[in-house]
Amino acid sequence: METKTLSIEFNNAGKKFFRNWIFKNLNLQIKPQNKISVLGPNGSGKSTFLQVLSGYESLSTGSIIYQKNGKDIPRENIFSHVSIAAPYLEMIEEFTLEEAVHFHFKFKGASHDLKHLDIIQLMELKNPGNKVIKYYSSGMKQRTKLALAILSEVDLVLLDEPLSNLDKAGEQWYRNLAEKYLKDKTVIVCSNQNESEYFFCEKTVRITDYQ
Repeated sequence: METKTLSIEFNNAGKKFFRNWIFKNLNLQIKPQNKISVLGPNGSGKSTFLQVLSGYESLSTGSIIYQKNGKDIPRENIFSHVSIAAPYLEMIEEFTLEEAVHFHFKFKGASHDLKHLDIIQLMELKNPGNKVIKYYSSGMKQRTKLALAILSEVDLVLLDEPLSNLDKAGEQWYRNLAEKYLKDKTVIVCSNQNESEYFFCEKTVRITDYQ
C-alpha cells in the first residue's frame, strides 16, 4: 500500500461570498494521517471550507499549498487525491449499487485491495438487489456515500456530517468502518458538535474562530 504523504497548508486563507466572510485569516497545517474535526453550527461555513479544501471552490484571499513527496500539486489536480461524502452531493440515481461502485472506482482505486463485492458487502445494506439508487432510503444512500469515500485509495478523506440520515445501527456501522479503514489516511470531519461523527479526531478547528 502506498504511503500517504500529502500535506496541506493554509496561509492567511479567507473565503467570502459578496461582502460576507465565511472564514478569514486561517493558518492551518494538515499533516499526513492527521484526523481533524471542523466544528460549528449549521450555516457557519463548514461545508464551504470543505469545498475550498477539496479544490472545488477558490479562496478569496491567502493561499493553500498542497504537497506530496515534496512536490507541489496544482489545485485543479487535487481532486484525484481526495474523496468526499456530504449530504449535498448527489449520486447518479439511475445506477444500481453495483453500477455505482463500478463507476466510482473507475476514477479512484479501492483501499486495502478490496474488490467491488467486498465493498458492497461492507455497506451492509438490506436487500439492495437490482434496485436503482433513486429508490433507496436516505440511510441507504448515506451508507453508500460513506463507504465509497472511506474505502477509496486516496490521501485525504473529507466527511461532512457523516451521521446524517443514519439510525443507531448506522452509527455503529460508521464507527466500525472508520476504526478499520481510516487509520492510515488524513481525515477532515465537519460536524455541528456530534462527537460520534469525529470520535477518532485528535485536533479540532472551530470555524467560528475565523469569522
